[in-house]
Amino acid sequence: MVRKFFPLDKNYVLEQAQLSLADSLLEYLVDYVKVQYMLQHNPLGLVDETVNRIQQHQTNDFSKLKDFYITLAGIFRFRHYHDNQLEFIFTGEEPYDRYCREWTDAFKQWVKQFSQHKNFIMGVLELTVFYPHEAEAQFIGNRLTTFATQSFEVKIHPQKGIVKSA
Repeated sequence: MVRKFFPLDKNYVLEQAQLSLADSLLEYLVDYVKVQYMLQHNPLGLVDETVNRIQQHQTNDFSKLKDFYITLAGIFRFRHYHDNQLEFIFTGEEPYDRYCREWTDAFKQWVKQFSQHKNFIMGVLELTVFYPHEAEAQFIGNRLTTFATQSFEVKIHPQKGIVKSA
């Protein structure tokens, strides 16, 4: 287990599903944000140095977004499986497959919602396309985490983990 976000955060199958999807979902996040940047901030398609860097960018290094991803995964577990960690699935679907599908759907929906905010788009691009220094990257990562916790009206308490905002 990477991080226990709340006292009943014991759905290890869901957590394993989330961790196994990390790279593919982070790749989706970066690609989606790049497209949204172009649509929102460059509708005429003019090519300058910034646009060129975004268009030419290709990487599979999402390490600077991992903490943000882990936080979103914890928020998902908190919001959807906070009270009941174990449940019976009567459809015949394997729990791992169901969790993969549910998490992928939720993550992609959240990315679409978050991408309506300029600060989110700029934070993701700064961490993946423009490669800041380590101290700056940590600051930007913290901003993204704060953005997510505010969006879902939760706080990450040092001892209690995720709690609802008052």
